[in-house]
Amino acid sequence: MCANFKPLTLTQLKASNLPDIPFDYPDEVYPNYQTPLLFKSELGLEWRLVNFGFIPKWAEDKSMGTKTYNARNETLLQKPTFADATIKCKFGVIPVTEFYESKYIDHKPQRWGIRRQDEQVTFIAALYEIVRIGDEIVRSAAMITMDAIDHPMMREFHGSGDIKRSVIVIPHERLDEWLSWKSPEIHPFIEGFPVEQYECSHVPKPKIEKVTPQMSFFDL
Repeated sequence: MCANFKPLTLTQLKASNLPDIPFDYPDEVYPNYQTPLLFKSELGLEWRLVNFGFIPKWAEDKSMGTKTYNARNETLLQKPTFADATIKCKFGVIPVTEFYESKYIDHKPQRWGIRRQDEQVTFIAALYEIVRIGDEIVRSAAMITMDAIDHPMMREFHGSGDIKRSVIVIPHERLDEWLSWKSPEIHPFIEGFPVEQYECSHVPKPKIEKVTPQMSFFDL
């Protein structure tokens, strides 16, 4: 599961010929942090600043976002948290420079970064929602994941066993197709990213004076 990533850079934004992003966002994102989401409306491609962690319409606050930042594609229509947004085809992408997964070395987790070799942006399939909690309008999103037991790169992450997951990467050439998709059946997009286009390496978490609860996913 992806719980930590770096959003796209200004250089990647310009290289992708995407609209300018009209707001600031963190250099590194954890659950319940704000991050850019790209989606398509009647006006064309649009950016929104969203909570990384899905907040359904029945939520009383945003605390559940620390647990709903990934959504299994296999159960999107079965889980009450994600079903309504899936039926309404609220699909977008979270664009990242690199995303992080835990790799166990000598039974200890290390943070590894996965990124494109050509330094272009990676578009991760996302499900989004807009809700009102009290007087606040909350926009949120979760990354959609898939089984990765057979993926040459992603099967090396997480703990031992048969449960291996990966985010779903939308190829650049299929971005418009995904953002225009009008069916809750997303099987045509569920495929592992081409490993020859990506690289991964150990990326220790930066030293910080105080570690907040949502920043404790990996050992250094």
